[in-house]
Amino acid sequence: MSFFEHKVDPLRQAAIFVVGSAACMLIAVALRWLGVSAIDRIFPWSIATAFLLLYAVFISVMSLNASSGLKYWGRSMYGFAAVAVGNGIAAWLISGLTLGEAQSYRWTYVVITICFLVFLSILNLMRKIVAFAEREEWNAPRRRKR
Repeated sequence: MSFFEHKVDPLRQAAIFVVGSAACMLIAVALRWLGVSAIDRIFPWSIATAFLLLYAVFISVMSLNASSGLKYWGRSMYGFAAVAVGNGIAAWLISGLTLGEAQSYRWTYVVITICFLVFLSILNLMRKIVAFAEREEWNAPRRRKR
């Protein structure tokens, strides 16, 4: 069975992405405290936006295999909001900086959100087009009387 054939709930995936993001943030902060690496204070926001983008791409690709497109789309939206808020809270708690203080990361959040909506909509439209094409018979074009 291919990796892309697995059906995993978007909310479960969102929880995995939030936990993974928080773990990476804690590892980065631990490396900074130990003096192993010179990581900037704003770095947790970079991790938060990276995991948000990864979630957006992963969910969009996995939506091609969903049995119910509309239900998956809705749960993906809730999951995306959970990842955005969860990562934002984790980055704020770890770095001590709000999203507004995190320089350009506020706009990065906005751009990733817009791209997620557009990409998920395009993929859902592709699913509908493919489903329509599979139902149609393409034997020969119809002749019209003039």
